[in-house]
Amino acid sequence: MSTPLLQTPETTHRIHFQDCDMLGHLNNARYLDYFLNAREEHTTQHYALNLGEMAKVEGAGWVITKHHLAYLRPANHGEIVRIRTQLIHYDNSNLVVEMLMLSEDGSRLKAVLWSEMAFVRVATATRTDHSAALMEMLDQLDVEDVNYDPDGFDERVKHLRKQLKRDRKEE
Repeated sequence: MSTPLLQTPETTHRIHFQDCDMLGHLNNARYLDYFLNAREEHTTQHYALNLGEMAKVEGAGWVITKHHLAYLRPANHGEIVRIRTQLIHYDNSNLVVEMLMLSEDGSRLKAVLWSEMAFVRVATATRTDHSAALMEMLDQLDVEDVNYDPDGFDERVKHLRKQLKRDRKEE
């Protein structure tokens, strides 16, 4: 039996000066770069999934159709942040990835992102179905204890904040 795939990988990243505003906070637009770069690292390292190569081989890939992003605490210049990513929903041609930016120790939530993506043919830019092999992988990666509701982003953020607060009190 093969080793199960890691559903919620995480990596740490330093906030760089050129990505910050005049207050030394990570610029709002740059959060997307940090999140998406972390997810690319996670898919490459943990799932051997090179998205550019997949688009060439399969003739299809994911394109982002929508973001939901909550900025909760500033990420400051020079700070180390922890980014966790996980698949929280998928169907035959769509998926939703949840990404969390936390303090280095993982105890404080800085930002939450939901990225909704559609699987499309490269040549025609039209939606297409995931292959059977991709569906099998997505099934292994789907985090089932996250109750995904397309309109439930704010409730999810509230839940995550309460959970981290409880976790800090238990330490």
